[in-house]
Amino acid sequence: MPIIATPTLIPEVLVIEPKVFGDDRGWFFESFNENDFSATVGEPVTFAQDNHSLSKQGVLRGLHYQLENAQGKLVRVTRGSVYDVAVDLRINSQTFGKWVGVELSATNKKQLWIPKGFAHGFMVISDMAELQYKATDYWHADSEKCINWCDSFLNIQWPDFGVAPVLSQKDSVGLSWEDSPKFNI
Repeated sequence: MPIIATPTLIPEVLVIEPKVFGDDRGWFFESFNENDFSATVGEPVTFAQDNHSLSKQGVLRGLHYQLENAQGKLVRVTRGSVYDVAVDLRINSQTFGKWVGVELSATNKKQLWIPKGFAHGFMVISDMAELQYKATDYWHADSEKCINWCDSFLNIQWPDFGVAPVLSQKDSVGLSWEDSPKFNI
């Protein structure tokens, strides 16, 4: 079953839309097929781990990345909705320092492919959201970095609820864009 993939303003970051088969009983879709996915992104992709999080409205997680153990991520939402963001950290890229944001929801069933070389973050825009993502490498605490979610250079346009986002301690003290290590890939 071919994958419908739409490039974002950063062409390597893809919005993946599954073919959904529905009737009066409900619906079915194939959320991942290794052969089709690898053909779509133009290279073999192997995932090392799956992650699953539950967050309340207004929670912002990110902007995370691993420099030494870089991860590509295939992100989807199975409950609620999030505003999902990818930031290009590849020094030699034409879109270096740019970001894209996409609404992912259980309703629209869209997924976001974020290749290695990007920071990732999301903000919950529904009452609750469950986010699941496949990662191409294992989580490695010593390699993890965090860019400040509200860095003025990036100027990410996060959803506005009229209150400050709910952040973890780590995310509240993220590095500035200027001080964040980048990818030389």
